[in-house]
Order: sequence, then structure tokens, then C-alpha cells
Amino acid sequence: MGSIRLEKVEKWFGTLQVIKGVDLEIQDGELVIFVGPSGCGKSTLLRLISGLEETSRGRILIDGEDVTAKLPSERGLSMVFQSYALYPHMTVGENMGFGLKTAGESKLSISTKVAEAARILKLENFLERKPKALSGGQRQRVAIGRAITREPRGFLFDEPLSNLDAALRVEMRFEIAKLHETLGTTMVYVTHDQVEAMTLADRIVVLKDGIIMQVGAPRTLYEKPDNLFVAQFIGSPKMNILPCETAGCEYRITGQGSGAYDRDKPAVKLGIRPEHIELTDAQGAVCAGKVEVAEYLGADTYLYLDCEGVGQVILRTTEVADDIRGKTVGLRFDPTRLHFFDAQDQAL
Repeated sequence: MGSIRLEKVEKWFGTLQVIKGVDLEIQDGELVIFVGPSGCGKSTLLRLISGLEETSRGRILIDGEDVTAKLPSERGLSMVFQSYALYPHMTVGENMGFGLKTAGESKLSISTKVAEAARILKLENFLERKPKALSGGQRQRVAIGRAITREPRGFLFDEPLSNLDAALRVEMRFEIAKLHETLGTTMVYVTHDQVEAMTLADRIVVLKDGIIMQVGAPRTLYEKPDNLFVAQFIGSPKMNILPCETAGCEYRITGQGSGAYDRDKPAVKLGIRPEHIELTDAQGAVCAGKVEVAEYLGADTYLYLDCEGVGQVILRTTEVADDIRGKTVGLRFDPTRLHFFDAQDQAL
């Protein structure tokens, strides 16, 4: 079991409050990812769960047990850091079994658990090597293996892939996904990488200034953001936000065209993702602008347009002429994919 519940959790460093009354419930076996801009409190929140930071106010419960005042070693959780934190003078096998050795487990028990973790992580052929003889991805697998051998109630990952190059990050994402499927153990994961969050998480927790902005499945956050912050934070390139006015059954983009409006409250901003915009004739289009940059990426091309009264608009297309740069084009928005926001930046 490894359910985790946070109740009105706060964290103060002197007069600075970095976590502001967080309520969150993580189900047993879930993989939950904390994302947000630098300084939003995601790593601090993870350290509060682990016990590496003291909670200023509120409660943290694991499997219904209040662990707020307990030491990290008493919480039944294993933490994996971005720095690996391996002992350079020990072999892979010794590193993986070190926590069990200090806990007083027998040599047979340690050997059995290390062998099983090595099998899961495909490290059987590296058990006698020292960390300096391993690649970055292999070192991270050893750090994960050390956590596995403790058979914890849950794993805590603090940006574990940030030190790896792009190719290794893709490989390790796959390894972590397989690990979660194999073990079925609760995992709480901090990252600044949206791709990691969108591809790995059962649910994503979006944080800003120590406050949870939205919690939900990756698809929910992408397709139904609760507010402007989540709408622009999730997705790359980010959602286009255009100033607009609404009247009756119509919206009008500032300095541009208009379309049908089906909400019952006035909106001041319209959101549309790059892949939900199509090129059309400039005359009579909902929006029109001059193509300033065309980024060809093989299967897709991103066009960056300067639209009067709006500013920059980005769209993704699969077919576009090579000489489109500098031309004025019209844009058609998918009416089923529009997002509207009120003056308080809340979704309508």
C-alpha cells in the first residue's frame, strides 16, 4: 500500500511562504507528477512528503497514518535524486544493497533483493562495476535499483532525468514507465519537462507560487484547462491567447474577425492551440497575419504570424509552400477547440 494524503500543508522559510495550504490525495499505485515553473514549490513539496523538510502546518498521511512528525526513514518511502548520489568506491551491487546493509538485513536477503532489482533494471552484467565505469543512464538505473531493494510503499523522484542528454532521457522515460507497470508502486515525480509529465503521469499536479492550479490526467489538462495559467503552461508550443470581446452569440478578436460564441458569460481572451488552426484565404478569415518565421521540422511546420491587434500567433501545419515566409495568410479556427477565459483568467 502507498496512498499519500496532504491536508492543508504549508511550508514557511522564515517570513517566506513557499507552500500555501496544499490539499492533495494520491491513490495507491498512481504515478503523479508535479510540474510548474522554477520556484513554484514542486521540489519543496516532494521533500515535505519525504520528510527531508519539516512541515510548517497541516498533515501528511501515508496509508492513513499521520507521518508529519516522523523521520524520513520511518515513512517507508524511497527517494531518487537527479545527482544519483552513488558511492564511487562501491560496486553497483554494493551501492544497491547499502541501505539494506545499514538496516541490518542478512547477506542472503541483500543478495536476493539486489539480484531481483538488477533483473528488473537489466543491470545483471554490471553488478561488479564501479559507478565511474557506467553511463549516465546506467548510473540512474543503479540509483533506482537502490530504491527498489528497500521495497518501499512509494518512490519519490526529484527531476531524475535532468542530467541526461536528450536520447538518454527518452530511453529512461521508457524504463520508468515499464518499472511503474511492473512494480505497481506509488510514484511521485517532479520534473520541469512537459514531455515527461504528459507521457508518464496518471495525473499531473500543476503548481504556481506554492498553490495547486489544477490536478488531472494529461489529456484533461491539455484539452480542458481550468485557467489561463494551465492552458499556457501545458503544451509546446503553448496555446495562442488572443484578446477578444463577446456579445450575444458572437465573439470578436481585437482588430480581427469574429465567430460564434456559445458561453453564457462574457470572455476577454480566446485560446486556440497551434494544431487547431488551418490556413485559409485572408479575406473573411477569423484572423489574418503576415508569416514572419516558418520552422520546418519534417512531419510538421510551425508558422509564426504577426497579426494586427493580436500579436504573434503560432500554428502547426503539415503542408505549406516553401516560399510562404513574408506572405499574408488567413486563419480558420476549429470552432470545437476554442477556449475562452474571463477577466480573472478562469476558463468559461
